[in-house]
Amino acid sequence: MASSTSLSSLPSQLTTPAARRSSTARARARPRPRPFLHHASPKGGPCCRLVLTCNAQTVVPTSIAQGTPVRPTSILVVGATGTLGRQVVRRALDEGYDVRCLVRPRPAPADFLRDWGATVVNADLSKPETIPATLVGIHTVIDCATGRPEEPIRTVDWEGKVALIQCAKAMGIQKYVFYSIHNCDKHPEVPLMEIKHCTEKFIQDTGLDYTIIRLCGFMQGLIGQYAVPILEEKSVWGTDAPTRIAYMDTQDVARLTFIAMRNEKASRKLLTFAGPRAWTTQEVITLCERLAGQDANVTTVPVAVLRFTRQLTRFFQWTNDVADRLAFSEVLSSDTIFSAPMNDTYQLLGVESKDILTLEKYLQDYFTNILKKLKDLKAQSKQTDIFF
Repeated sequence: MASSTSLSSLPSQLTTPAARRSSTARARARPRPRPFLHHASPKGGPCCRLVLTCNAQTVVPTSIAQGTPVRPTSILVVGATGTLGRQVVRRALDEGYDVRCLVRPRPAPADFLRDWGATVVNADLSKPETIPATLVGIHTVIDCATGRPEEPIRTVDWEGKVALIQCAKAMGIQKYVFYSIHNCDKHPEVPLMEIKHCTEKFIQDTGLDYTIIRLCGFMQGLIGQYAVPILEEKSVWGTDAPTRIAYMDTQDVARLTFIAMRNEKASRKLLTFAGPRAWTTQEVITLCERLAGQDANVTTVPVAVLRFTRQLTRFFQWTNDVADRLAFSEVLSSDTIFSAPMNDTYQLLGVESKDILTLEKYLQDYFTNILKKLKDLKAQSKQTDIFF
């Protein structure tokens, strides 16, 4: 059963402007949930870094009467137009779910989601008052959203997520699925990873039934980063670090997500999804070269340059967000291994490891298809040549 709710039961920042004005004094007394930055000083040592700290408070709904039952198949996908979000939408529709997609108002409407059979609703996590209406009649929220590159990281990934989670709690959402980053708890010096870890803890403290899924990397991102530049004979950018990442196909991520959603053993669990093997940048480039049948023009950026650039951008207020993203790039370019054993997860979900797509197979299929299309286009071009 889902619960009906009133404006009085929602967090103050989620109500309409008129309702908010009636509780101005209370709102002033309660600070807006958001992270704040402070200097962390090791005992006996100088301040060394900026660390994000959670000070958001969870919301406990009060005086909520029982409402109309909500179908377990009704889901809201947040971030539905992204690389992972669109695969989650397609998988959900294929499995018979009633899918609603939360999409920000945009000049180019997300018509492809409607064409697939999903319902699209406009809302913006940076405008909390737009969120409640999107959750009416929803059983499960699947949160795939992240901020755009041009936005401050905290606007969507922290403040917007806190508002969404608070509203989900207040409106009686029965399941919350959140995608996080592998090893986010081990890198508090990186704002995006600290925000993800902070959000994990915030969800766990709400009392919501949740499943948190940490991800290592998407195979789809390698197409634009390596495959296409190699085919177009353009520069491929890499680093000199031995980072290893266990890339996973987003279609497999979506499939495992719905298996986990239906599995009671995955309730209130933190899972990590990782691909069959962890790859270095050079190994990925070498694989693409072999499959493309041509060498790559590789431009190597030393990790030291990333570190220096990050420190330099910290001197200017308008480049702080660039520095935040460079901090994440620096971690990805370190000697960290973004992978995790999957045997226990496979056993929990009842999945066979052989059913998970390998990177070799994924890239082989891509290059086979694209090279065939290029060959066909070349043949058509020759057929239409006119000689005088």
